[in-house]
Amino acid sequence: MRILHTSDWHIGRSFHGNSTMDALAEVLGALTQQVRDHRVDVVVLAGDVFDSATPSGPAYTLLGDALVALHETGASVIVTSGNHDSAARLGFQARLLRDGIHVLTDPAAIGTPVTVSDAAGPVHFYGIPYLEPAIVRQHWPKGDAAGRPLRTQAQTMEHAMSLVRAGMREHPGRSIAIAHCFAAGVDATIGLEREVRQGGLDVVPLDVFDGPDYVALGHIHGRNQVSSRVRYAGAPLHYSFGEQHKPRGSWLVELDADGLGTVEWLDLPVPRRLVTLTGALDEILSDANVAAHADAWVCAVYTDALPQTEPMRRLRERFPHCAMVQHQPAVPVESGVGSYANRLQTAQTDGERIDAFLSHVRDGQGATEREGELIREVLDDVVRAEALV
Repeated sequence: MRILHTSDWHIGRSFHGNSTMDALAEVLGALTQQVRDHRVDVVVLAGDVFDSATPSGPAYTLLGDALVALHETGASVIVTSGNHDSAARLGFQARLLRDGIHVLTDPAAIGTPVTVSDAAGPVHFYGIPYLEPAIVRQHWPKGDAAGRPLRTQAQTMEHAMSLVRAGMREHPGRSIAIAHCFAAGVDATIGLEREVRQGGLDVVPLDVFDGPDYVALGHIHGRNQVSSRVRYAGAPLHYSFGEQHKPRGSWLVELDADGLGTVEWLDLPVPRRLVTLTGALDEILSDANVAAHADAWVCAVYTDALPQTEPMRRLRERFPHCAMVQHQPAVPVESGVGSYANRLQTAQTDGERIDAFLSHVRDGQGATEREGELIREVLDDVVRAEALV
């Protein structure tokens, strides 16, 4: 059986204020052609289908078009929800979908597989929607099998996988698990989402995923092989300049009669390249750069000692798709406002940004230990509130 593993479509997401809908439609069209060319039996979409819990009408249209096109290749399609999705909104039409398209968003049904068979027998697909402990705890008020409360995402995922393994005992055959989380062993250089970095969203140990023949994960936007059978496909589009050097594509997973066979990476096209140009503003605006990058999304990092007049206007006259401009002097200022700006540029989480601000206004004294705890609690509450929308 051939399975295409994709994730993190983020339908409706913008790129520095620019719509990505047309680009995503182009890429999903190429993905559909890959499904047809490689005679894929099942397409697995591991969460973050939409970028928002309240998708627009055109976002629903694009999803519908993509699912119908995939189904028309002859493949079954199995979709789970991610942290950006509203499970209720994504799943409300699940019963109305045509045979062969499955949207799995109910935590109570984790142990019940979608079964697709080939000549070697059945393959059972277990969909695990994104599990925010504060939200899904209601489904398991008594905690896990040992009666321990589910306070962290790692504990919640461990319980979910115990339900998957229980389902595997009831349904002999090959098995695939689909989940949306941050697994231990992910390459930290791939560029993580803000939601992954901030607050208390914790790491799920790799051994939690023991059991299935293959585990298709979503949540990380870069291709990542955590183990031979646990992988992230990443997003099909580049959604930030930090992702510009990462390949876009999907995993083609082949199961033989005994379980996992081969896994092959399939590249997807990049509708518009991303490039970061660094140097003095006049150097960035040179004819050579324009000739090489006029059609690309451009992030310009100019290193002049002083801020330049209307840099974005000047850049867009030469690079119509310049999306971002940053001033980073070649010799940065070491004190005052300059040092605060430098700290903000290197901060990677909301907590680090808050600490940089406190240090700036307190003459170098950042958050105390207790203040740090309060800051993390507030950021966790923000994540949970956004998930409830």
